[in-house]
Amino acid sequence: MIPIAKPIIGEEEKKAVLKVLDSGSLAQGPEVEAFEKEFAGFCNADYAIAASSGTTALHLALEALGIGEGDEVITTPFSFIASSNSILYSGATPVFADIDEETFNIDPKKIEKLINHKTKAILPVHLYGLAANMPEILKIAEKYDLKVIEDACQAHGAKIDGRPVGSFGDAACFSFYPTKNMTTGEGGMATFKHKETYENALMLRAHGMRIRYHHEILGYNYRMTDIHASIGREQLKKLPGFNKKRQDNAKYFTDNIKNAKIKLPNTPKGYEHVFHQFTIVINDRDKALDKLVANGIGTGIHYPVGINDQPLYKEMNCSAFKTPISKKVSSHVISIPVHPSLTKKELETIVKTVNSV
Repeated sequence: MIPIAKPIIGEEEKKAVLKVLDSGSLAQGPEVEAFEKEFAGFCNADYAIAASSGTTALHLALEALGIGEGDEVITTPFSFIASSNSILYSGATPVFADIDEETFNIDPKKIEKLINHKTKAILPVHLYGLAANMPEILKIAEKYDLKVIEDACQAHGAKIDGRPVGSFGDAACFSFYPTKNMTTGEGGMATFKHKETYENALMLRAHGMRIRYHHEILGYNYRMTDIHASIGREQLKKLPGFNKKRQDNAKYFTDNIKNAKIKLPNTPKGYEHVFHQFTIVINDRDKALDKLVANGIGTGIHYPVGINDQPLYKEMNCSAFKTPISKKVSSHVISIPVHPSLTKKELETIVKTVNSV
């Protein structure tokens, strides 16, 4: 089976972990601090805070920006559920705007009509490795004085006109889960534009402390360990190469998949897609899945049910939000392997099978 994802861990990561183990300092320490600085630099961000996951990074960002009970946050229904669950964790209410059928990302034209006096923020997701339309989203946010939190958990290194995700919003959050473009095993990162928000997030991450054993606010234990950070530092060095290989693989697919029944990913002009997933659209998905699996090709459906139609959110009446494009797309998407470990023979097998569907 050609796997849908495959993390690449080299000798550099192993040596870095052993160095931390030998140091005897395993929890949050100098490796985390160095990783934060390096990742902030990579994103052209002013500040960065490492966290235990992408989900906890999102939660930290929302609360650090003062999002809480009684507030509404506009987001996408077509994403992993952590995007909107983090809004619930903060005590706020997610509001779902439909997506653009070409990019799968939140449609800025659908955002403005959902804004009211309770709206405090917009949380766009850079899905599958493609940045959301941040120029238009930022215009809306400025017009209505709203905060912007980028969910960049799938888009490490994605850019718009050369500007990296993580540098657009008031905050941005990344995941380092093993399937992502770079990994720390488990872990996340939040980048921030303003010092005050950054300092709030620092306290929230460490049980509400600025000074040890002096707890000013209700906080959490969302720290990253030096073990995880040591892996992340080595992975960050390799990330541009990993992304280039993903882009090369995606180009091979785009150049060689010639099946009129299949719609390939679309990358708008000026955008740099880093292909966390290579996601195609096909009407008869079940038949296509059977064919792919029968030929030893791993697949993923990201995502078969819109968040606002999940049981938890249906109980909150979120299915009342009209998201017909999200519903349509969720019934027809399939992700095929695009990760950097793919061989030429595996690429050829994937293309041949997809063309025969």
